[in-house]
Amino acid sequence: MEVTFREFNPFNVWFWLEFKTVPSSKEMDLIGELFASWFFLGKLGAFNAENMQVQETGLDLSYLDYDNSHNSMVSLMHNMGDVEYLGTWGRCWFDLGTSDAIALDILINSLQTLCKEYLELDRLIIGGENEDWPIDEGDEQALFYENEDANSTHFK
Repeated sequence: MEVTFREFNPFNVWFWLEFKTVPSSKEMDLIGELFASWFFLGKLGAFNAENMQVQETGLDLSYLDYDNSHNSMVSLMHNMGDVEYLGTWGRCWFDLGTSDAIALDILINSLQTLCKEYLELDRLIIGGENEDWPIDEGDEQALFYENEDANSTHFK
């Protein structure tokens, strides 16, 4: 799978997937689950590069003295659109919010493993537009919405 970056705005970014053939419903489900899982972790602040205590410790984690009082800025993804398909293309819109760039590495690593085991992707394009599939105003339909009455957020 080739990975290409185009114009990148973390608050308004499209992820484009080009499959070798028209994806099956199983392949669509796998991609949808991967994006939803990645987003859910991001929504919970998982991609915070300021708090990488275990990673920075190295291989010997026995009796790690984890600093539970570590106080870093939150690093949250804000929104995700529906995963859509057209021919051999798939796409999904995200507002990555304040999540750190490690989120992109984790997504790329996950897609590479998915490609080795379950499906064939020619490439992943991060950002920009796709001349084969123009973006219309309002295409980035959010999976989360605000409930104005209760001041809460809900998953669709």
